[in-house]
This record gives sequence, structure tokens and C-alpha cells, in this order.
Amino acid sequence: MQDQAQTGGQRGEFFGFLFLTVVLAPIISIAVVGGYGFLTWMYQVFVGPPTI
Repeated sequence: MQDQAQTGGQRGEFFGFLFLTVVLAPIISIAVVGGYGFLTWMYQVFVGPPTI
């Protein structure tokens, strides 16, 4: 009985890890890069383009 519970826990942990690495990490990284680009764009809309 204890082996089945431990195997089920390990399986759930494995699928949780797969979900985090395959689904959540790419979504978060795209959101961070896109958010930074959007903030830079909005900053330049109000302040103007960078000067040399």
C-alpha cells in the first residue's frame, strides 16, 4: 500500500515539474520580455526617442 501512495506522489510531482518547465516557464519568460518591451515603448512615447 505504501509503495502505491509513494509512486502516485512521485508521478504527480513529475507531472507538476513537466507542467512548470514546459508550460509555465515559457509563458512567464515571454510575459516578462514582452512587458519590458512594452514599458520601454511607452517610456519612449512620453519622453521621446533616445538621443546620441
